[in-house]
Amino acid sequence: MLSLTGAVLATSEFPASATGYRDLLKWARRSGTVGRAGVEGTGSYGASLTRYLLAQGVDVFDVNWMDRADRRRRGKSDPLDAQNAARAVLSGRACARAKSGDGPVQIARMYKLTKASAVKARTQAINQLKAVLITADPALREELAQLGNAELFRTCARFTDASGQEEAGEESVLQATRITLGLLARRIGQLSEQIREVDNRLARLVQGHAPQLLDVVGIGPDTAVALLITVGDNPERLDSEASFAALCGVSPVERSSGRRQFRRLNRGGDRQANAALHRIVFTRLRVDPRTQDYYERRIKEGKTRREIVRCLKRYAAREVFHLVKQLQPAPRS
Repeated sequence: MLSLTGAVLATSEFPASATGYRDLLKWARRSGTVGRAGVEGTGSYGASLTRYLLAQGVDVFDVNWMDRADRRRRGKSDPLDAQNAARAVLSGRACARAKSGDGPVQIARMYKLTKASAVKARTQAINQLKAVLITADPALREELAQLGNAELFRTCARFTDASGQEEAGEESVLQATRITLGLLARRIGQLSEQIREVDNRLARLVQGHAPQLLDVVGIGPDTAVALLITVGDNPERLDSEASFAALCGVSPVERSSGRRQFRRLNRGGDRQANAALHRIVFTRLRVDPRTQDYYERRIKEGKTRREIVRCLKRYAAREVFHLVKQLQPAPRS
């Protein structure tokens, strides 16, 4: 803990538990008013501590990286890391306010995590099923070769029903192949059902929390969820549309030298939000006449496709920023 002048007032350790968080704040307040705190990993290991401090009226700032030169010079330990985090907040280097993580957006984050793992597992199961088909008996492979994916999965799923009726005895390779295809198809069906359920929950959540996003051309529930997760449950922490653009990785980065004036794409920021804006832009390039007219006009001015897409992503970020600023922050519990 540091004073306003940067002097170390005290150092102590507390367990990462509800009791530990309460004891930490009581201990800190013995030395005076606690107005700000720096926490590493506010979206992961420090999420619980962040939520507690925010609920107690303490402004929490996300401390991403320590000063590597200072770490090499002074070494590393938990007290030193805590002091460096506090100095980052005090000096203004750590200026990103932490997400509160206690409202609808945190719920969406949980559902999004569930969906991502289910999609990954389903893709793996589909690839495994197709790999089994490659080495299957020619008669079985030819029987299934002409089927589309949906019908293929339904047909294979019925193999497990027939396998239970077969007589006990030595198992053949063909029988094992049919059982494997059936189990994989059943798994694909179960995962698809989970994905549909999560999609419905996400759609209802977005419709209830930020319906204005769904009125924008190119934004569907998945894209809206990705942008809301980037914003967090406390949109007031975003100071300007430029800060939101930088957070999404769509702010231009100067690469000029001499007479050559050039700006490149920003490769930083939240890549999920960047991908969401990318989807918005390319959807608009297909269906939105205004975007198509803008694209043609900038092409005639000599701009490259990459430069035009960068500009369009910046415009989309500006539009989204003004929509999400209308959201009410989540109530502190």
